[in-house]
Amino acid sequence: MQGLSVSLVLIAVLAVAAPLAARSLERVVKVPIVVFEIVLGMLLGPSLLGWVQSTQFTDTLADFGLAMLFFVAGNEIDFTTIRGRPISRASAGWLISLVAGIGAGFALAPAPEAAVIIGVALCSTALGTLLPILRDAGEAKSPIGIAVTAVGAVGEFGPLIAISLFFSGRQLGTASGVLLGFVLLTGLAIYLASQARHTMFHAQVTRTLHTSAQFAMRTIMLILSALVVLSMVLGLDMLLGAFAAGVLWKVAIARAPEEDRKVIETKIDAVAFGFLVPIFFIDTGIDFELGALVASPATLAMVPLFLVLLLVIRGLPSLLAAPPRSASAAKRAMVLFGATGLPIIVAVTAIGRDHGLITSGISSALVGAGMLSVLLFPLLALRQIHPAQIHPNTNSSQYEAGP
Repeated sequence: MQGLSVSLVLIAVLAVAAPLAARSLERVVKVPIVVFEIVLGMLLGPSLLGWVQSTQFTDTLADFGLAMLFFVAGNEIDFTTIRGRPISRASAGWLISLVAGIGAGFALAPAPEAAVIIGVALCSTALGTLLPILRDAGEAKSPIGIAVTAVGAVGEFGPLIAISLFFSGRQLGTASGVLLGFVLLTGLAIYLASQARHTMFHAQVTRTLHTSAQFAMRTIMLILSALVVLSMVLGLDMLLGAFAAGVLWKVAIARAPEEDRKVIETKIDAVAFGFLVPIFFIDTGIDFELGALVASPATLAMVPLFLVLLLVIRGLPSLLAAPPRSASAAKRAMVLFGATGLPIIVAVTAIGRDHGLITSGISSALVGAGMLSVLLFPLLALRQIHPAQIHPNTNSSQYEAGP
């Protein structure tokens, strides 16, 4: 109990220290807060100082944080904005990434299961991580922001489908049937939610928005818990349910008064990024097996190799979704944003490591590459579209060139 108490307090300290550290460097370089959360977790975790230990309770909180991250991603996607060209081209790019990623996986680890794990990790895009960065930079609604959202939506949903198909423990045909059943059920729920007016529901949300009842947030937790548990009962990845829950909530609340929706979004951000999501990233740093990574020069060399593979396998196909007549800087930014991956990498490598399908060295190298991608790629991408670190709200017309 004492160890748990110390770990909880220190994790809370790290959660407070991360934004302060990011703020202190803001004038020199804008580093995403998640980078500091992961690095501080590594620093105080067993790999270095050993002050914080991962416990079953903190791991459970971290799982909730990861689920909340995917809920936010599903909730923030505006499907009316990305439908048509952006989503179709992003889907084509992801399929290319999946095939190329599995091919690279076979070259690095000939076992089919290990190759699929590496391939799924390399074809992911961290939409839940990128959305706050785009939003903070004022780019969420810009042409490149819409394109990145489409790439990220497919880059998170696609790998979740692949994980559910290949690692459910069932035959591929059975797994496909179960997955189809889940998609149909959630699709039906989303359709029904989109058709109903929800007058009484919205009225209850409005009445309790500033009271202790908090009907909106309680409903969110119900939807999230129900779909996460349903996906787990069906043997699917829980993140698939979390992502679907975010989409369902967005549809259910779409016709509520705009002022109420803004208040609810603020509350969701408070729960997600003020509490649960930081625990996930800090716990990722705590659990990071630095010893396995530095055990041999060959394993350590995999980190830059996987980083380059993320650029080639995931970044380059993301160009298919670039806005028409994009300038060269916008295209470079698309490659960098598309190659930013971490949550799916953490999830799929954990599956592979727990089932003995990949070594701890490969797992740590993939996670290490994912952490570097979150550290470097969004920063470099923002510098492409804001070359002089100009104000984040600069007019987005600069991203398109041509007649």
